Amino acid sequence: MAAPVADVLVVSSAAALAEEAAERFAGTASRALNDAGRFSVALSGGATPRGLYARLAAEPFRSRVDWSRVRVFWGDERCVPPDHPDSNYRLAHELLLSRVAILPDNVHRMRGEAADPDLAAAEYAAELQTAFGLKRGERPRFDLILLGMGADGHTASLFPHSPALREVTRLALAAYVDAVRGYRLTLTLPVLNTAAAVLFLVAGSDKAQRLRAVLRDKPSPETPASLVRPERGTLSWMVDRAAATGLADALGK
Repeated sequence: MAAPVADVLVVSSAAALAEEAAERFAGTASRALNDAGRFSVALSGGATPRGLYARLAAEPFRSRVDWSRVRVFWGDERCVPPDHPDSNYRLAHELLLSRVAILPDNVHRMRGEAADPDLAAAEYAAELQTAFGLKRGERPRFDLILLGMGADGHTASLFPHSPALREVTRLALAAYVDAVRGYRLTLTLPVLNTAAAVLFLVAGSDKAQRLRAVLRDKPSPETPASLVRPERGTLSWMVDRAAATGLADALGK
C-alpha cells in the first residue's frame, strides 16, 4: 500500500515552506500544551529546516509558543562535537534555541562527540526512557517529529538498505553510513512510527524523483522515508515547487 498522500502541501518557495511549517509547529505545540501541559518535539538537521528555525525564533511565533514548556530532542546527529559546523544541535541552537526562552534542562541533545557511538546511542535511549517515563518495552510518543528527506530517500540517519531499518526494539542506535564512511546517531523506525505527528520538509529539484517514489510506490528499504508510517498519528509533507516536480501526475491528480 502506498504511503498516505492526503496531507501533502506544495508551496512556492523556501520562505513559504518556512512560514507554513512554523504555523504547523506552533499549532501542534499549542494543542499539546493545552492537552498535556508540555510539548515534545524531535528536530531535524540539514539545510531545509534552517528557514523554519529562524522563523520560529522571530515574531509572531516566538511569542505564540510557550517555550518554557517545550522539550526538544533530535531525530539524528552527526558524530561531531556540538560546536562543529555539521552538528544538527549547533544548527538548532544558533538559529532557534539560543533565541527563545527554552529551559536548558528541556534540551536533550545526542552526544555526537562521544568516542563510542554505540554507547552514545544507548545513553540517548536511556535519556528518552527517563524523559518520557517509559517502562521496559515502551516507546516515546513525540507530539511532533520533524524530518527531512535526502535525494537518495534517506530520512533521519536511516539510509537505503541500512541494517538499521530492521531494528524493532532499540529506541536509538549508531548507524554506519557508507556515504560518509562513518557513524551517525539516529532514532529508529519504531520510534518515528509511534509519534502523534510526523512532518516532512522537502525542498529542491534533486529530491523530486525520490519524493514521487516515496508517495506513489510501496514502502521499501530502497527509500527509507517511505517506511515512516505513524501507527496512531498523522503524516504530513510540506514540499517546495521544485521538489514537487511531476508529483501531481505521479499521484494521479
